[in-house]
Amino acid sequence: MAEQRKSSPRRPSLAQAIRMACEGGLTIVRTEIHPDGRIILVHLETEPSAVSSTPFDEWKARRDARQS
Repeated sequence: MAEQRKSSPRRPSLAQAIRMACEGGLTIVRTEIHPDGRIILVHLETEPSAVSSTPFDEWKARRDARQS
C-alpha cells in the first residue's frame, strides 16, 4: 500500500498560533512549517529582568546573599 501523506497545517492553525504567541508577549521573528505538520515559531528572547522569579528563586537568592 502507498504511504498516506500527512496533511499540512491549515492557515487558521498558523494564524492562531501566531496570535496566541503575540498575546503572550512574544515577538515572532520567523515561522517554520515542516512536512510532518509541525509549526515552529521563532521569537526574540525576553530580557532576564522581564521574567518573573519563583518563590524558590527568591529564597535561593536570599540564601546565597547571606553566605557571601
